[in-house]
Amino acid sequence: MVVIEFIYIQLLPTLGFVLALVLLAHILRQRRSPTSTLAWLMAVVFIPYIGVPLYIFFGGRKMTRQAASKQMLSPTAPVRSADTGLEHQLASLVYRGGFPPTRRNRARLLLTGEEAYHETLQLIDKAEHAVQVATYVLGRDATGQAIVNALARKARQGVRVFLLLDALGSVKVDRRFLAPLHQAGGRTAFFMPMLRLPLRGRANLRNHRKMVIVDGRAAIVGGMNMAVEYMGPEARPDRWQDISVRLTGPAASQAFEIFRSDWQFAAGEDLGSEKPHGGRTDGTATTALQFMASGPDVENDALREAFMISLFRAHERVWIVTPYFVPDDLLLESLCMAARRGIDLRLIVPRRSNHRLADLAREGYLSQLQQAGARVLLYRPGMLHAKAVLIDDTVAVAGSANMDMRSLLLNYEVGLCIYDQSIIGQIHDWMQGLMQGCRLREAHKHAALLLVEDMARLFAPLL
Repeated sequence: MVVIEFIYIQLLPTLGFVLALVLLAHILRQRRSPTSTLAWLMAVVFIPYIGVPLYIFFGGRKMTRQAASKQMLSPTAPVRSADTGLEHQLASLVYRGGFPPTRRNRARLLLTGEEAYHETLQLIDKAEHAVQVATYVLGRDATGQAIVNALARKARQGVRVFLLLDALGSVKVDRRFLAPLHQAGGRTAFFMPMLRLPLRGRANLRNHRKMVIVDGRAAIVGGMNMAVEYMGPEARPDRWQDISVRLTGPAASQAFEIFRSDWQFAAGEDLGSEKPHGGRTDGTATTALQFMASGPDVENDALREAFMISLFRAHERVWIVTPYFVPDDLLLESLCMAARRGIDLRLIVPRRSNHRLADLAREGYLSQLQQAGARVLLYRPGMLHAKAVLIDDTVAVAGSANMDMRSLLLNYEVGLCIYDQSIIGQIHDWMQGLMQGCRLREAHKHAALLLVEDMARLFAPLL
């Protein structure tokens, strides 16, 4: 009894106090926004029994010891606008996570989950040498099973198959579900396991990248996960609105390099022998594309920096589609400055997303945007999961990153920059179609609601 009392009354509180001091020092040393630092300090000091374990699992920003061991992504060659004819600033950010823009590509938008589902299966079916698939969520449903079965068929034909899943996003997936692929000789790996001894996983460093790459010559990239709410063989009234891009050409080899780095980190295997196979070059293809990665394996915060530079250089419009809007202070101020100087800034978000806490946290940010002159449009037909940005008529970006702190400051993400006028026009038309299903957000004026908005923003960095 005396020993138990000593443990509960003296030892545990003392250990908790020491741990809290260590975490407070760690929080202050992190390169964070003041809001994020304050939020974590308040959580650890005032609700330590909740704040301490939350910070241990979710709080580390970028370079934990494990993340630091991952090979940094870097471009293979410098790019100058004079070499490419691409004057937009994204083409000049190669040294910060972007790959050189390539021109000999073809690209096609996938604007429905049904189209994306069939294109994914067809692309896998056409593989001759290797298939690499990375996804955040693989559903334990008909869609996920169809993907696994398609990969297993190719593996039985002698095609090298690699499936990379995020351990948190695909937490429901087990070896039994993946058994058909394993039995056929396919390889699988989980990125950042949540629990492993010694403890390796970090819940805040997630691989949010979504890519399908075949023979290094064709790829699908975007925001769609592989589950029924995102894609499937037939239309469903509850299917989420999303966007992906199917491409062929040298840009696909850039997607392979990103996957190669992720696979080596997760599986400990170098896919150097799986380098893209040579093939006939399509001399008629002219679409200019550029992959840009972001995350702990990229210097600084590449996508975030690219967005902010784009805001300062935009001349006419910046249209943004995102399911969650919880930006850091600097990005928010960049958006507000763009709106105040007369840029047609429009933000399209779902009226109600699948994350109610994120919806609550975003309200204060949305109000500040509106006060600066931006138009905030709430998408009403259902869940909007697409992530896309349109800047003037110069460049469009589609990919996996949400416009929030978790995507732009923590997660491993990927964006595809599109410099083709025809596709940019299609994305413009697609966004206008979304706007037909939107209504303008009404700014909150009630004092109580404004107070709730301000309080929610204090804890937004914890989401």
